[in-house]
Amino acid sequence: MCGIAGLLHYNSIQDAEQRVLNMTNSLIHRGQDESGFFNDQSISLGHRRLSIIDLSSAANQPFVDFENRYVLVFNGEIYNYKELRLALPNYPFKTQSDTEVLMAAFCTWGIDCLKKIDGMFAFAIWDKQDEILWLARDRMGVKPLYFFQENGLLAFSSEKRSLMDSGLFKRSLNYDSIFEYLSYHSTGYPNSIVECIHQVHAGTYYRFTKKTTEQTSYWNFKSTENSEIGDPTLIRRKVFNQLQQAVTKRLMSDVPIGAFLSGGVDSAAIVALMSLNSSHAVNTFALGFSEAKYDESNYAEIIAKRFGTNHTRFVVKPSDLLENVQDALDVMDSPSADGINTYILSKAIRETGLKVALSGIGGDELFAGYPGFRQYYRLNKVKKEYSILSPVRRLVSSALKKSDSNRKRRLGSILSLKGPSIDEVYPVLRQIISSDFINYFIKTTNETTRLSVTLLESKTDIEKFGLISQFSIAEYLGYSQNTLLKDTDQMSMALGLEIREPFFDHQLIEYVLSLPDELKLSKFPKQLLFDSLDPLIPPEIFHRKKMGFVLPWEQWMRNELFSFCDDQIKLFSQRDFAHRDNILKYWKRFLQKDPSIRWIELWQIVVLEYWLRKNSVE
Repeated sequence: MCGIAGLLHYNSIQDAEQRVLNMTNSLIHRGQDESGFFNDQSISLGHRRLSIIDLSSAANQPFVDFENRYVLVFNGEIYNYKELRLALPNYPFKTQSDTEVLMAAFCTWGIDCLKKIDGMFAFAIWDKQDEILWLARDRMGVKPLYFFQENGLLAFSSEKRSLMDSGLFKRSLNYDSIFEYLSYHSTGYPNSIVECIHQVHAGTYYRFTKKTTEQTSYWNFKSTENSEIGDPTLIRRKVFNQLQQAVTKRLMSDVPIGAFLSGGVDSAAIVALMSLNSSHAVNTFALGFSEAKYDESNYAEIIAKRFGTNHTRFVVKPSDLLENVQDALDVMDSPSADGINTYILSKAIRETGLKVALSGIGGDELFAGYPGFRQYYRLNKVKKEYSILSPVRRLVSSALKKSDSNRKRRLGSILSLKGPSIDEVYPVLRQIISSDFINYFIKTTNETTRLSVTLLESKTDIEKFGLISQFSIAEYLGYSQNTLLKDTDQMSMALGLEIREPFFDHQLIEYVLSLPDELKLSKFPKQLLFDSLDPLIPPEIFHRKKMGFVLPWEQWMRNELFSFCDDQIKLFSQRDFAHRDNILKYWKRFLQKDPSIRWIELWQIVVLEYWLRKNSVE
């Protein structure tokens, strides 16, 4: 796991090497073990290394192939590198690294090697002979990759802040992205919160030459084939096998590995499968809270005892959490209202000396753990009635949309939908602030989010799947890629901790997406996961009330964090696109404990304003 950066300059520019040095130095948190650089007439490449596979200096990057034609910088892990190595007997390997296997695969199969590689990755390969640069990103978008392109220049990096440190462009706010950010506290492909910075889409590679730029998708959910309904027992057995393979392949490492253990279903499943496939006790870590109403670490203890893990419980007080809030905001590469929990636990784990940990994120998205799955399913089961009641819905929706409550306006948005299709329903169910209500805060020029466009463009293909799989696909195209995976990466890698997510294994996802709704949506959420792992996980873990990682944000924003939040909200309200009086009025209502206002609606404004000023984005 590392950080990569580079600058392609066919027409040459001054200080190219220094610019890439600056970009690479800003990634030091992603890899504190080694750094490396490559420069020639047209390109400069930089790399920061977190050593996990083959700890020798021979595996350092940039990595050059044995014929001295290709140069590689790579961030991530290739989980099937040992199998691929066996399939490449003619390549003269000099290391035991997955980096060299990736290079050998490219030398042998060209960019088609992407179809054979199983892993999480973002990489760049420079062809010195033909002067071609290849950029590629993994199928699910686990590893980030951004670029800037203008006037014959191309700069790329693992982080936006690194790109900004190149000094190649003005740090300007992408105004059109504000609407999307306030909707989902994230910005989707291909844009970012910074005007000149673009995201490489998941499952995509780019080919850059002096005259052309080509973009190709090598994988997406359409690669999945729907399967016939088979024997439920056999299906559950195959789900178990797929889960086991997803976990086992992520145990490859030349350094010790740990696991997040929250006490919830998903992390319990990962730890259980790790224990089955490890020759020694698994290192597990949980956060415990001094206040009982926030603490669920006793459930983590149940799992730890059941599987004999080497368990560490970090007990934190509210004051400990408050001390970490601003530190977490400072390391954000993308503004986000979420992810601080990942930062706190990652920091605790990294301080024990571990560099790698497995996480249970992604289980809800794959096995229908959110209420939205059931809501979407039910809406489609009453599609005819929904259509018949259209005049009534429009009338009620019109009244609700006049409210000064975001909650009522969100309900009004649901009632005003043309129909219960995925491109209509998902963007509304996932919104933090309704599209209609965002106009209350800012002057908008663009009210169409990239998420809505993506789902509309993919609608025909998505509807070939069952209703529950449709919602899962929307989760992957939306929340997972734009928020969940992005937050996990930025918060953990800020501390030099690599997180691996078995529930985002593309082979597991392909199989589960192909299964019928009846197996996924039954008596209780995630029953397919429970049935597939039964009796491995104790029933009290599966059947307890879902709690999640809860922090007392409402209390903090009105008390301990009041001055900080008040400053940021007032600064944001002064921006030329903001409706100052409305924002300040809404903040005052929150402080007066108006129950219709959720803390996250205002917290994401606090985070955005702080991030823009921290990173000097104008």
